[in-house]
Amino acid sequence: MKLFGTDGVRGKAGEFLTPFLAMKLAMAFGEVIPKKTGKILVGKDTRRSGYMIENALVSGLTAIGYDVIQIGPMPTPAVAFLTEDMRCDGGIMISASHNPYYDNGIKFFNSEGNKLGEKIESKIEKRYFENNFELKTGKEIGKSKRIDDVIGRYIVHIKSSFPKELNLSGLRIVLDTANGAAYKVGPTIFTELGADVITINNEPNGFNINQNAGAMHPEILASKVKEYRADIGFALDGDADRLVVVDEKGEIVDGDLLLGALAYYLHTKKKLKNDAVAVTVMSNGALEDFLKKYGIKVYRSAVGDKYVLEVMKQYDLNFGGEQSGHIIFSDYAKTGDGLVSALQAVAYLIQSGKKASEAFKLFELYPQVQTNIIVNEKIPFEKIKGAKEALDEVSKAGYRHLVRYSGTENKLRLLVEGEDGKKAKELLNKLTNFFKSKLS
Repeated sequence: MKLFGTDGVRGKAGEFLTPFLAMKLAMAFGEVIPKKTGKILVGKDTRRSGYMIENALVSGLTAIGYDVIQIGPMPTPAVAFLTEDMRCDGGIMISASHNPYYDNGIKFFNSEGNKLGEKIESKIEKRYFENNFELKTGKEIGKSKRIDDVIGRYIVHIKSSFPKELNLSGLRIVLDTANGAAYKVGPTIFTELGADVITINNEPNGFNINQNAGAMHPEILASKVKEYRADIGFALDGDADRLVVVDEKGEIVDGDLLLGALAYYLHTKKKLKNDAVAVTVMSNGALEDFLKKYGIKVYRSAVGDKYVLEVMKQYDLNFGGEQSGHIIFSDYAKTGDGLVSALQAVAYLIQSGKKASEAFKLFELYPQVQTNIIVNEKIPFEKIKGAKEALDEVSKAGYRHLVRYSGTENKLRLLVEGEDGKKAKELLNKLTNFFKSKLS
């Protein structure tokens, strides 16, 4: 059984993610990571099940001799930052991100505030299933304490990412916190920087996280931006590591257009390290072509913000992201941070002197067509006769393709992208028929 997915361990709380699983996972984590200070930080979002999981984690960690610092509801990137800032051996965030309230998850960070690599995850899984933990006794048992004032450290850290010569005075912003982890910290940051902030969906009750709110439902934000005649709108997800932007017309800014504008902004400010960015295989080819015009190189990763970060480290970059809204400014954050991204977006908006609808539309996206087919077996492409030739035909026509198996279902996902939507559809149909004949 594999516990870790693309972003920690996630599932239905009380069914898959039980207190027993959480406790054992915490002990496995604690025994695998290097122990230096003997402290581990634990944060969470606003789900009711967070209480159950948090107490289980604390029980497991103290049982093997760690002291636990509980900081309550805080964004995932805050846990990453504070783990390093408070010199902890590791950090744990309890969140299922954009999932509904009945799911929950556990994300782990090392002492530097970075998400764990697959090798360490494998060691934790192995230790979990060995199930023979070294429990402490007497004075060696750990203790826990709850600290409520760390929010101030994170606010100072986030505000330091915003250009000191700018302020948000005269700017009206609608902020949707998704009834999630940023419900306190988000409005505070924008208000302290001088904005006229209208906050929506910031009354969490344990069950309304992401419910018709936040980055998963930006249409709610869009209607409010128009209603309040705001200059811009920002929607976060449940753990605030994702950002969706809405312009003053109530139009949702595509994630690739946002990435393009922010990369262009950093480039013009000579703050784009090595004049290159990292995006995933899902990003539109028009983004790559736009950036090339300014001498900006594009590196692509697998889907998932931790894979974007791996590519950023590999090529020594300070900017990257996914079209879904996970954007990494590694000069300011160890992981995707919706609030850092929002501040950079609004800094660019102010300095552009344009309205958001103009500032964030620097190029047109190429048409993308995609489909899924159900497969009997996930046969490696190199073992499917004629697959290479079928894919080469798409490339030779000047169109980009992405063909990959689903990680969770018996499905093949196919995408074709290019300048002519009709031609892209024709090529997709040919590919679909080919793979259906081989796999269905």
